[in-house]
Amino acid sequence: MNANQGAMRIGEVHAELRKDFPDVELSKIRYYEDKGLVQPSRSRKGYRLYSERDVACLREAIRLAQEEFVPLRVVRLRLIEQGLLSAPHVTSSTRQAARDATPTVITAPAPVSTPTPTPITGPATRPVLSVVESVTREDASAPVKEFFTANELLATTGLRPEEFNQIQALGLVTPVVFDGETAYSALDVRVAAHSRALLARGVDIRLLGSLRRIAEREVGVIDDLTAPLRQLGAEHSRQDVAVITSDVAREVGVLRSVLLERELSAYLSD
Repeated sequence: MNANQGAMRIGEVHAELRKDFPDVELSKIRYYEDKGLVQPSRSRKGYRLYSERDVACLREAIRLAQEEFVPLRVVRLRLIEQGLLSAPHVTSSTRQAARDATPTVITAPAPVSTPTPTPITGPATRPVLSVVESVTREDASAPVKEFFTANELLATTGLRPEEFNQIQALGLVTPVVFDGETAYSALDVRVAAHSRALLARGVDIRLLGSLRRIAEREVGVIDDLTAPLRQLGAEHSRQDVAVITSDVAREVGVLRSVLLERELSAYLSD
């Protein structure tokens, strides 16, 4: 530990991590920094300075990647959930850069229709609807809002504050910092709305976290399926890889839906 700076240098961090991961290389620490999995400060001379939180962040990132085989993009979300890594700051410039960049978001087709919730016994429930239709509707004349405050999310989805706090603790919604304030994306609002629909059916809120983990594993499968594309180098452009990955993701989504339909049919017939 560097007593003057109150933080470790990269060599000290490497030595500390090797106590738990003997095979870890120094280059992996720099690689994880490049991937945004750790955010060390810098000394006046430009040296990286790692706090105890940074070391804990690296230790958990390596554990998740090596022992649980979690994709790095998901590792980053896990680190944010655990408070080891700060949520990304979104600014007007980063929003414009995101618009200009090749899309990397993988989406799967949504069901054509959603059944009307069946009333449940017990205390009266509030109507469930709003953002599921308004946010997902493809209407070029009505642009979708990009970011929502917590109060806007609650007003749009009908979630109670305590329900919202629970789904956030489960990692179903992930806040970012936009213009200096905590905000949530339109996708977070959709997740919150569908979570509310399940809660209206009497689903135990504590079980919803498993759905997030299923989605994470599916992204890991897509990552494995498309890994050869990223190894081909110049044979495919970044845009080509993104398009093919999106196509693979759609096919995975369709296959997953069919498999779920078959398994559900067998389950209900027992």
